[in-house]
Amino acid sequence: MNSAIQWETFPHEADIGVRGRGATLAEAFVGAALAMTSAICDPAKVGAGETAHIECTAPDDEQLLVDWLNALVYEMATRRMLFARFDVVIENHRLVATAWGEAVDVARHEPAAEVKGASFCELAVRQQADGQWLAQCIVDV
Repeated sequence: MNSAIQWETFPHEADIGVRGRGATLAEAFVGAALAMTSAICDPAKVGAGETAHIECTAPDDEQLLVDWLNALVYEMATRRMLFARFDVVIENHRLVATAWGEAVDVARHEPAAEVKGASFCELAVRQQADGQWLAQCIVDV
């Protein structure tokens, strides 16, 4: 994994903010996905035995972030999986990604929350003054 990718959660009333940063837009989106996983469990506890292929197209990068995170939420919910490794390519507001993860193991993963979806609240996708990309929003838990 690229050590330049950063992620964190931040408090937001009853929900959780997720924020990713990276040298590229794609890295920031990976960081946001890792932050979302961390709202559920420790990403280091999630194996990478199964994959999900995700494609999204949106009119702008902000909508693309929401679509990306919601596509992951859909995969987690319908396949009862967690994901903690991501390969993301973004070009012209089109995202193509592979997510690696495994089935939820309640005893090992100790899920703390269930993410219901990404929202437009505090949504921001932009290149910052230092050249790093930021991708953030609030996820409903």
